Parts: sequence; structure tokens; C-alpha cells
Amino acid sequence: MEIFERIKKSRTSIFKAVFPNTVNHYDTLFGGTALSLMDEVAFITATRFSRKRMVTVSTDRIDFDHPIPAGTIIELVGTVVKVGNKSLKVQVDIFVEEMYSNIREKAICGQFTFVALDKDKNPIPVL
Repeated sequence: MEIFERIKKSRTSIFKAVFPNTVNHYDTLFGGTALSLMDEVAFITATRFSRKRMVTVSTDRIDFDHPIPAGTIIELVGTVVKVGNKSLKVQVDIFVEEMYSNIREKAICGQFTFVALDKDKNPIPVL
């Protein structure tokens, strides 16, 4: 399968509701909760792309552009943006939607780098 086709097929999208138990005293989503969800989506995306054991090795800049209030819906979208020999990079964007209107905006974005590992936890080619 061509690399661009693999990237397209590995794109991952997950929706979540932002409930009160996931927000801080400002009534917005905890940054750590957002990062955890982003890493999970990035992992799923990387695994769907390579179909190998993948582990997070680093994160690049994470931009928190807009707060995510309780009582909203978020969509996390993971896309492979760079493929190396033994690593790949996944961009994750979080979009926030109001529940009872069509208002939607990108709230958070960041990149995660993964490596593929063999059964002995040694790096191997991602393709």
C-alpha cells in the first residue's frame, strides 16, 4: 500500500463529552486530561498506520488556543504528518463544539513522535 494511502486510512477521530469530573476550578478541561486523550489518539493513529508496537518518545509544542468548557463536545483528530525510518510523527487537533448549536473551533493542537519496537523492545522500521 502506498504511504499516502496508509496515512489516509490511519486518520483517527474520537468524540468525547466534557463532563464536570474532567474540568478544573475554572470549569474548563484539565490540560493533563487533554494531553492524555491526545496521546491516546496519537497512539491509535500511529498503530493503525504501522500495525506494529508503537511507543511515544516525545511531544512537540502543544498549543492551548481556546479553553474547553464543561458541557461541550470535543473531537480529537489524529493524522500522521511525518514518516521516518524508525519513527513517525502524529498531529492531534482537538475541536470543541457547543452541544446545542453549530459553533465549532479548534482549541488545542500538538504533535507526538512514536517509534516502532520489536518483541525485545528494540527500535525497528515503521514500514
